[in-house]
Amino acid sequence: MTTNAKTRLSDQITEKIIQLIQEEQLQPGDRIPSERQLADQLNVSRVPIREALRTLSSQGVLFTRRGGGTFVQKSDLINWPAQAIAPLEQLLSQDPLYRYDVLEARRALEASTVWHAAMRATQEDKKRIKQCFDIMVEHQQNQDTELSARADAHFHLAIAQASHNVVLLQIMNGLFQLVFSTVKENRRAMFEFDNAREVEILTQQHEAVMNAILEGNADLARDQINRHLDHVQAKVRQSEENNAREQRLSRFNHQLLQP
Repeated sequence: MTTNAKTRLSDQITEKIIQLIQEEQLQPGDRIPSERQLADQLNVSRVPIREALRTLSSQGVLFTRRGGGTFVQKSDLINWPAQAIAPLEQLLSQDPLYRYDVLEARRALEASTVWHAAMRATQEDKKRIKQCFDIMVEHQQNQDTELSARADAHFHLAIAQASHNVVLLQIMNGLFQLVFSTVKENRRAMFEFDNAREVEILTQQHEAVMNAILEGNADLARDQINRHLDHVQAKVRQSEENNAREQRLSRFNHQLLQP
């Protein structure tokens, strides 16, 4: 195995240990599984496990007690994206127009994640992205709006995971709930006037992004995600303009009926 391959595996293990800490909601002082347990759980040798633990210890996320195991040191380093983004959820609920800020942020982040994913995705990553895409399509065919939106967000998260950039992944994980809520609202607005055709367009756009990643074409992947987000923004604006026009017409008709 080359040095680059070892480094990539170690980075993947680092991401997975962080995800483990998040999923188990471990707090400072909580012990994580042993090297042997992690190796068995992640189906790798103990060498990349040891390298990942060393990386996380140097970042201040973990600390080791001689003969006592490895423990979480600072959970804020794990949870800071979600903590920082939580106040935005309230703003978004109060003013839906904040979703345009979310779209801009997604463009900045996902242009990077899809590019790196196309360059770095493993076969396991590609399989995960394909599974997320298939699940999304299935929910769309069943016309399940809630599950379609969640699957859509999971698809984008799977791409972030395939970027093998811990910082980008953590920011996207922190953004997940915000992305999910805006995706759901965006889909509602986009499907308002031509549901079947819009579902077809979104499916084609997601598939184009996925195929570019599967083919390892980083520039094309970036172009396709930008095209997708351009389309989403344009359709959401169109929906808002149509609704505003209907409201003006309603007010006008109401005035005509006044004595």
